[in-house]
Amino acid sequence: FVKVDKMASLYNIHVRTGCFCNTGACQMYLGISNEDIQRNLQAGHVCGDDIDLVDGRPTGSVRISFGYMSSFEDAQTFLKFIIATRLSKSNTAIPFQSSVSNLTTEPVPDDHPSFNNGDKLSPIPHISDRELGNNSFATKATVNWQPLEAEAESIRAAVSETPVPTCRRGGKPITVTNIYLYPIKSCSAFEVTEWPVGNQGLLYDRNWMVVNQNGVCMTQKQEPRLCLVNPSIDLKQKIMVIQAEGMHPISVSLEENTGKEAVICESKVCSHRVKTYDCGERIAGWFSMFLGRPCRLIRQSSDMKNKSHQKNTKGLASATNISLSFVNEAQYLLINVASILQLKEYISARLEEPLELEELIQRFRANIVISAPESFEEEEWAEISIGALRFQVVGPCSRCQIICIDQQSAERNKEFLQSLSAARGRKTNFGIYLMNQPLHSSFPDMLSVGSQVLPVLKENTEIQSPTSSEE
Repeated sequence: FVKVDKMASLYNIHVRTGCFCNTGACQMYLGISNEDIQRNLQAGHVCGDDIDLVDGRPTGSVRISFGYMSSFEDAQTFLKFIIATRLSKSNTAIPFQSSVSNLTTEPVPDDHPSFNNGDKLSPIPHISDRELGNNSFATKATVNWQPLEAEAESIRAAVSETPVPTCRRGGKPITVTNIYLYPIKSCSAFEVTEWPVGNQGLLYDRNWMVVNQNGVCMTQKQEPRLCLVNPSIDLKQKIMVIQAEGMHPISVSLEENTGKEAVICESKVCSHRVKTYDCGERIAGWFSMFLGRPCRLIRQSSDMKNKSHQKNTKGLASATNISLSFVNEAQYLLINVASILQLKEYISARLEEPLELEELIQRFRANIVISAPESFEEEEWAEISIGALRFQVVGPCSRCQIICIDQQSAERNKEFLQSLSAARGRKTNFGIYLMNQPLHSSFPDMLSVGSQVLPVLKENTEIQSPTSSEE
């Protein structure tokens, strides 16, 4: 249901998903036992998260609601969405921009029980099973790989004790190729070659965020032009410099000033109450002028970091909660260049135009980019070491419509999320979340480009080469 919700949002369609605040009805209609509920909770599933399958069984459903103000066009829009995204039983990869063109119609009988002669509606479209099942929407390009179809897994991965050898197929080691931090949530990336690691991830990563006049976090979903705001950190001068086209650069001190504290609750950021402080009128005016709406810049207050926004990470050696900044799920997000190249081929064929590798990397907004021999092999890892730093893999990243936004122009193109869904068997997973695994106190506090990556496989898994497919 999460995937349906994400795809529907691309078409400006709102659906209700999950258990609709009615766990008992959810249990009854989905056949979920009390034991299943307990097992789902142990797997990390809570209300409002992205875990829509546990052990291959659904944890919720999708509801499409029509009311007094709904129109026939609303129903037809949803029907077109279903056809366009091809949510059928077919596993063939197909483009998503086909329009509804082969509709047959039949008039509504005058004696239809739902309305009288004065309430006749326009013809009702019908789509035959043959039309839904044919290959009129088949792909124009052949893709020589088969998307991975892994079973739905727990949000927390178990740690295997057997390390993977450094050099695998072809003798190629895995290395870090890029490091990015995002000082202001949803704004542009700041690329570095070496950077300190703090107790919340990369130092100053997502320590600030822009909020509207009601104190609600603004992201690229609501305001795509946030990606045009370029923050950079100067550790020597202890300032963050913020730039945007047509605006004079402005700086913010890295030193905390908690004189103006405010408690802001933003469930869509972290589902927790986060204590922050306001960065002042000067920076608020800068953002308001650039975005054309009243907004402010706030920063997380350090004295509440260990109390306000935490994740209890199952599988870590330490049972203590791990503190997070303004990230949604985990301290780090990692992507693999080989996986990007595989997806680049697929999307380029669908768009019928070449894509730059750097553009795709920017769209996926990772902290750590690595170069591994095999595409999507990172999804089989339970733990990795980078230098002397150890990280726990806490699950896949389920993508939203932000990957549809060009990070250089702020223009939207829904084809990117649609292509990812089609390429990955209707899933929108890309990249993995990482948490620091605090096993030793002598870790170096720097993460560097060029560092070697040593993964540990999940138990009883092997990295397989992508299978060839005519699809």
